[in-house]
Amino acid sequence: MLSASSRGGTSTLVTSRLRLLALSVAVSAALGATVVMAQTDDYAEVNRLMRAGQLSEALSKVDQYLTSKPRDPQMRFLKGVIQTEGGKHSDAIATFSKLTEEFPELPEPYNNLAVLYAGQSQFDKARAALEMAIRTNPSYATAHENLGDVYAKLASQSYSKALQLDSGNTAVAPKLSLIRTLFSADAKGGARPGAALTPAAVAKPAVPAPTPAPAASGNAEAAVEAAVASWAKAWSSKNMQAYLGAYAGNFTPPGGQARSAWEADREARIVPRSRIGVDISDLSVSVDGDRASASFKQDYSSDTLNATSQKKLDFVKNGSRWLIVRESTGS
Repeated sequence: MLSASSRGGTSTLVTSRLRLLALSVAVSAALGATVVMAQTDDYAEVNRLMRAGQLSEALSKVDQYLTSKPRDPQMRFLKGVIQTEGGKHSDAIATFSKLTEEFPELPEPYNNLAVLYAGQSQFDKARAALEMAIRTNPSYATAHENLGDVYAKLASQSYSKALQLDSGNTAVAPKLSLIRTLFSADAKGGARPGAALTPAAVAKPAVPAPTPAPAASGNAEAAVEAAVASWAKAWSSKNMQAYLGAYAGNFTPPGGQARSAWEADREARIVPRSRIGVDISDLSVSVDGDRASASFKQDYSSDTLNATSQKKLDFVKNGSRWLIVRESTGS
């Protein structure tokens, strides 16, 4: 996790929750954008150099790659992260800003812009960037969390200004003290590592977990219902092996994202949460030979987000198991 501090003697923003995340490459087909995924060893090498602290070498590797694939959003995103870690914040802002212009459907560059703006005490810009991230992906929990921190910092500034203008206002001081206490607690023990910049090459393969057998083994609908329940339970318990094992080898992630990159993204979104609940209701299953579909209402809750949506999972039968080949969300 990267912390951003204000400069010029102004107050420090505790950004224990303002994190830089690995990019989810999900470019909208409606825009006609084409994402050419790099060879996974290029991503792996860049991330290896970054973790070793060899930022100059990592940046050279990125620039070399981008000479032949200048529009690759994931490698450009990594370039922005390298620039940020190297203290080249103005360059990083330019990199992420360009990504938001060319790929406005990606929420992560907006989030990272907010981190950089907050580090410069430009909280209004940080708020605007996070609101764009949430507008792009309403389920982006990190952006919601970060926006709460930015709002709290803006409130702190407003309360401080109110006290300067009216030092006798006894109602303001307790509010300001409460916010300062909140940030102080985060600074002392609330910091958590940011999501790992895991390239597709090093994403751990999922090991299929056994699906509980239904009471009647010949009942295909009951078997699919059991598969849905097992998937939801694995998600709720943050059991990544069982969760990723619920998906078939030919599962197609949304937006044309590579399977390994999708797995890394899911892990980055699930594992950091302190609590997750996934409740299924109004489940409807249809089976046609070795294929099936399950439609249901999904109630998701975590330490940072509550959301209800309509979900559909398409399954294929693999031996005795039903595995997910497609996942979609409706209104």
